[in-house]
Amino acid sequence: MADAQGSENASDDSRETERRPWGSYAVLDEGHDYKVKRIEVIPGKRLSYQRHRQRDEHWFVVRGTAKVTLNGEEILVTAGNAIDIKRESAHRVENPDSAEPLVFVETQTGTYFGEDDIERLEDDFGRAD
Repeated sequence: MADAQGSENASDDSRETERRPWGSYAVLDEGHDYKVKRIEVIPGKRLSYQRHRQRDEHWFVVRGTAKVTLNGEEILVTAGNAIDIKRESAHRVENPDSAEPLVFVETQTGTYFGEDDIERLEDDFGRAD
């Protein structure tokens, strides 16, 4: 599809995908006070149990079921549903399915979105602080 200037719209293939031991993510959009990512978690894998000081997150599950740990409480979030992660909250997401990937969209809002705002409390891949 062409935009107002007649050029092709960017496809998903044009976004840079960052690979991680648990899966991958791509930044879909960002501004000075937000960042939006598409995150895919490999079956049976989970992200670090972590917290952030300078941002809140909103996770909308697109495909699969997310097993979310939020301040020590486990919550299942199914496709079509969302959960909010407030700054300073300890959190992680896991894909409990043994076959299908988990896909969710993460919207970050706040003042800073750098990787150094991640305090890893636990990590399956040896990256805990």
